Amino acid sequence: MRKVSFFLTIAFVLCGCSATVESHLDDVRNNYMTTSPDTEFQDKNNLDLLLTADALFHNDDISAADNAYETFNKRNLSTTGGDLLREATTLTLGANANDYRPYMMDSLFVSYYQLWAAISDARWNDARVIINQSYARQQDMSRAYQELIESNQTKISNSEIAKTLKNEQWVAYRDIMNPALMYLSGIYFLNNGDFADAKTYLNRANGMMPNNSFIARDLKLAESKQRPQNTVWVFIEDGFAPKLTEKRITLPVASGNGTTMVTVAISEPQFLESYVKFDGAELLADVDAMFITEYSEYRTNDALRAFTSAASRVVLQSSLYNSHSDAAPLFGLMSTIYSEFTNSAEVRTWATLPKTISVMRAPITKSGLIELRSNGNVIKQISIGTDGNYLVYVRTTPNKYDIKQMKLK
Repeated sequence: MRKVSFFLTIAFVLCGCSATVESHLDDVRNNYMTTSPDTEFQDKNNLDLLLTADALFHNDDISAADNAYETFNKRNLSTTGGDLLREATTLTLGANANDYRPYMMDSLFVSYYQLWAAISDARWNDARVIINQSYARQQDMSRAYQELIESNQTKISNSEIAKTLKNEQWVAYRDIMNPALMYLSGIYFLNNGDFADAKTYLNRANGMMPNNSFIARDLKLAESKQRPQNTVWVFIEDGFAPKLTEKRITLPVASGNGTTMVTVAISEPQFLESYVKFDGAELLADVDAMFITEYSEYRTNDALRAFTSAASRVVLQSSLYNSHSDAAPLFGLMSTIYSEFTNSAEVRTWATLPKTISVMRAPITKSGLIELRSNGNVIKQISIGTDGNYLVYVRTTPNKYDIKQMKLK
């Protein structure tokens, strides 16, 4: 009995219960922008590092936030390649036994917020470096993502579980680029008079969001080599990107006793509500769509891995229960318990990313006031200068706003 108790304890520790992870991330969203961030981040795991960097950014500790984001970059995390040790750990100990593996879009949002930090601190040369590095990263990710799609197409043709998952249709981008990052980069170059670079990045943003009139207007300026005059751009982040919750599905698998039904834990996305629609703002980035585009491909791999793991455990359980050892029932029970505890889905995400990013573009008035309205009602007033070009960053959740304004050189 003591051996069984010890085994149960170890299994509980290893499994990394998905429900516990979900609860923690729900708390992070519920307490967003209300708690003081921890400035010690060097030893944090990948996900907590991203959450901490985000909290520092919204607490206006821009330097510390930038350091945290750069710490993430220096870890050289592979968001595209394979990792045999990671695969083995997932198969034997469950999805949450490994450190969080960021999505490709996570890395692009790190660049996005680092660009905001550089502009906020007037580090113009750093901003240029961030833009160049981020585009190179996006090119690498785009190629890797295409390879992932092609690989999954092969798996789908040979797997009933993959076919089932791919029957679910998502309305999403065809790639994982970040149009908000592209547009912000274009504005940076346009304001500097670097019209060739401005045209390049604004063309990219326009290709991703062809119905955004503000991008089109700035693209025309770049093509005619004109700088904008006395203009303000307001980037508005609202809501939260999808959360993942654990879902269990039952599938048949062959074992020594014939066909056995096994339960597989997979993740399921839940779309969260949007909070405020601002008058005059146009959609710049649908983060829900960005996330689902990437997630839908990884989900196929995760489900296949979960099914492979479950099938191998069924074979183990069957061999233990059917052995002639006096301890067979005990070993079989232990195997069953172990299988259940390590049967968990990966539900971790960068929980504080926004649901949408919208943008407003307007001339600066003599009052120097920018009004954010919703259904005609003034929600916030932002006081800026009366001349020059400005960027305004707004992050909103219910009754909470983070507003940063910065003058472009």
